Amino acid sequence: MKTFHASRRYLLSLGLCLCSMVALAQTPAVFHLGIAPHTSARVILEMYQPLRSQLEKALGIPVEVVTAPDFTEFAKRMLHQEYDIAVTTGHQARLAQTDADYIPLITYAADFRAVALVVGNSKVKTAKDLVGKPVLGLSPTSLVTLWGQHWMKQGGDSEALRYVSASDSVARLVLSGEAAAGFMSLANYQSLNRELQAQMRFLVVSEPMAGRVYMLNKRQAARKDAVDAALSAFSASAEGKAYFEKYKLDGYRKLKPKELDLMEPYAKEVRNSLQ
Repeated sequence: MKTFHASRRYLLSLGLCLCSMVALAQTPAVFHLGIAPHTSARVILEMYQPLRSQLEKALGIPVEVVTAPDFTEFAKRMLHQEYDIAVTTGHQARLAQTDADYIPLITYAADFRAVALVVGNSKVKTAKDLVGKPVLGLSPTSLVTLWGQHWMKQGGDSEALRYVSASDSVARLVLSGEAAAGFMSLANYQSLNRELQAQMRFLVVSEPMAGRVYMLNKRQAARKDAVDAALSAFSASAEGKAYFEKYKLDGYRKLKPKELDLMEPYAKEVRNSLQ
């Protein structure tokens, strides 16, 4: 009798274990849409909510928008395969492609440019005028920061930048006099409220570079067609068109041949900084 009861308890335990395993197997995984921290987390969550909803409907699994405290941490998490889609500027997209086997999908149609901003009545005219003065970037591995450092060195200013977490913070600190200039993307400048824009002027504007690129994690390769279809549907939707218009992005486009290859010098700087 004891043997019977022991066997019965074992079978019940085994049954409960199997039920738990089935339940876990049926629980949908969360698809992580990783957005590089080009602005505050609050703004990023708001910006990408319509796309999150479109992807969730298309893929049939929960989709979560996630970011990181800064570009350096975003790169680390991206290389550790934490994002199913990583949306980041061209140099980190190149790094994701070469070092973590992410698959390039699309980018935005609008040109991506870096800009240096100063207060409208600033006497600063060149990089030399910034020597010894505080200048802001987003993080050591941000594309606009790296470009800005190159521009400053070419102009004879080798001072290190100071780093803040978001573009709107760059603008406010420059306007408050806590920094002489600050670097951000043209798109983020255009997203500032008009009152802030009116008080600032461009010190320099970069040439076009590979902007925010959508990179698909290799583990999601089987879903590539579904993801492509979802992005296409989003771009054609009323929500998508409103998104592109609000943020001056002009829609999606395919990457040009070897467009990411051209970002290798900047990708190398990120790679070296992470070692």
